[in-house]
Amino acid sequence: MANITIKRADVVSLVEEAARKLTDGDITEVIGLALRRLLDQEMRSGSLFGAHPRSVRVRSGVVLTDPISEL
Repeated sequence: MANITIKRADVVSLVEEAARKLTDGDITEVIGLALRRLLDQEMRSGSLFGAHPRSVRVRSGVVLTDPISEL
């Protein structure tokens, strides 16, 4: 198990406030929540079409951002 020391007063205060509001004071859990959220955001920032880049081919002249029909 890792031992981590945070010395910056502003960060310590932020972690303690988040722990009080989100996890009934459980600092370990609030840090875990924050890190899981950051990792989830990173995973979602990948390719629009999933894990296989260049797996979708678009014909010349097709613009994917054009509307399909005019209403």
